[in-house]
Amino acid sequence: MSFSSDIKKELCGVQCFDREALKAELYGILLYGKTFREDSIVFTTENVYSAKRACFLLENLYMPIIERQTALRTRSGEGHLYKIIVVDANDCRRIFNDFGHSRSQVTLRVNRANVSGEEHSAAFVRGVFLACGSVSDPMKGYHAEFCVPHKNLSVDLCKILSEVTECEFSPKTVTRSGSYIVYFKGSEQICDLLTYTGAPIQAMEIMGTKAVKQVRNNINRRVNSEMANITKVVSASVRQVEAINYIQRTVGLESLPDDLREIAYLRLENPEMSLRALGAALSPPISRSGANHRIQRLMEYASPMEESHG
Repeated sequence: MSFSSDIKKELCGVQCFDREALKAELYGILLYGKTFREDSIVFTTENVYSAKRACFLLENLYMPIIERQTALRTRSGEGHLYKIIVVDANDCRRIFNDFGHSRSQVTLRVNRANVSGEEHSAAFVRGVFLACGSVSDPMKGYHAEFCVPHKNLSVDLCKILSEVTECEFSPKTVTRSGSYIVYFKGSEQICDLLTYTGAPIQAMEIMGTKAVKQVRNNINRRVNSEMANITKVVSASVRQVEAINYIQRTVGLESLPDDLREIAYLRLENPEMSLRALGAALSPPISRSGANHRIQRLMEYASPMEESHG
């Protein structure tokens, strides 16, 4: 089951006893369900919960004759397409007119009389999401969208969302394959959208997933930083051991001053040891900067001999 399906399942479980809010939700489903005309009302969806919710609302609010159809998806061969068809033309006309629409309208627009007040607006947007909404898996990214069949309906949806006082929605639009996509980027706005429409559990799922991803990213950054430091230490140690071995082959370590001879032997015995650990192992112990100073003197001590022997 996809994350979008989980969201729609939760949205379809929202209990509401306000008839006008239920009508607003059904209005969102039908208006954004691609076929909403005076002579034909057909709601098509790939989500079984949305299909059941549409049937429930139609039957409880209008009691029309409904035909339910189920077919395999033709493109991928996986999943099903669910069609909810209002069979009788008189029922279609009755529902269409009750929502304030008429045959004379050139294009479909949202009748704002059906979306009055915050509660009705939230119910309406919930219906729109059930009809054409989706949210990406939060483990892969943060993207929510409504795939709207008509341009004017996408404009109206953006306006309704931007007017929500309890959330600062800033939807964007783009066209894709003949449809108009109203979308959100960013986990905060998507969580607000889900909470607003009635899916707080899935909003918390996004927040929890985001927290897990942040912890993982912090761990990865720390591991990468530590690996880079280890690589740096190992690379420096290799150069130091090579220089000490060169001194030993040429003039011998006994020719070195006492302080350099001590750290040279310690480095040969402990090539993996950090400068801080090297300094602490000397007698008497010295600081990391002190150990680094002695190592640099060793490297400088070897350089003139390498040049003269070269």
